[in-house]
Amino acid sequence: MSDVLDAALADKFEALKSIFRRYEKVLVAYSGGIDSTLILKVATETLGRERAIGVIAQSETLTNDEFDSAMALAAEQGFHLRTVKYSELEIENYAANPLNRCYFCKTELYGQLEQVAREVGAQVICNGDNFDDIGDYRPGAQAAAEAQVLSPLKEAQMGKADIRALARYLGLPNWDKPSGACLSSRIPYGQTITPEKLSAIGRAEKYLRDLGLRQVRVRHHAEVARIEIEPAEMPRLLDEAVREELVKAFRSFGFTYITLDLQGYRTGSMNETFRRANQGAI
Repeated sequence: MSDVLDAALADKFEALKSIFRRYEKVLVAYSGGIDSTLILKVATETLGRERAIGVIAQSETLTNDEFDSAMALAAEQGFHLRTVKYSELEIENYAANPLNRCYFCKTELYGQLEQVAREVGAQVICNGDNFDDIGDYRPGAQAAAEAQVLSPLKEAQMGKADIRALARYLGLPNWDKPSGACLSSRIPYGQTITPEKLSAIGRAEKYLRDLGLRQVRVRHHAEVARIEIEPAEMPRLLDEAVREELVKAFRSFGFTYITLDLQGYRTGSMNETFRRANQGAI
């Protein structure tokens, strides 16, 4: 552990632990991201390893590197972890990529987790939604509500800053890990999701991370790769040698045009088009 919790966060920490104490056994949807890692960590410390079980879903929208990293972190922390495998692209309506794509994805995921919960005798399934997610466009939240999935971080009123501070306090090595999302979120709504597109996105983002860039997204607009990174890191890509090698690499991944989004990285940029359309209609 490191640092000291301020009084407000200490109260939220106690609230989080009290949520888990309501149950004999809990199941946690685990991805290796900071939110789900913190939930599984606190649940494990509160209830014990045999009463707090994490489940990670292995599918096309999670890169092998991310999956391996999540598995290694779980082993390091001593988590009780199970794996479910399925193809998201085989889920009805998912590959067509409608606005509510995440609803179909999460409905399948929670269905898989419900089966595991019955097998292990868990009373509740927990996800990593947090207090900052309230008000954002998240069709997966409807699936969570229908499946009666619990959001402990949201209930404890913990936002992202709280989560990072508590994760650091508890000694989690990924406390400052950049925010992540499934690879499908890089493809504009209405454009079909394919294994080839997911592979191109995964390879392109790995290339950028290997350059040392921290927060990256490669949005897939058919032949165009739209790169989102932090504005402070943009000069790195404008170095002539780096730029030339990047263009060559991205073309080998299947892109024809490679662009740098001058607004930089931001969450949910694929939602901006329909948000503007809705605002114009008001």
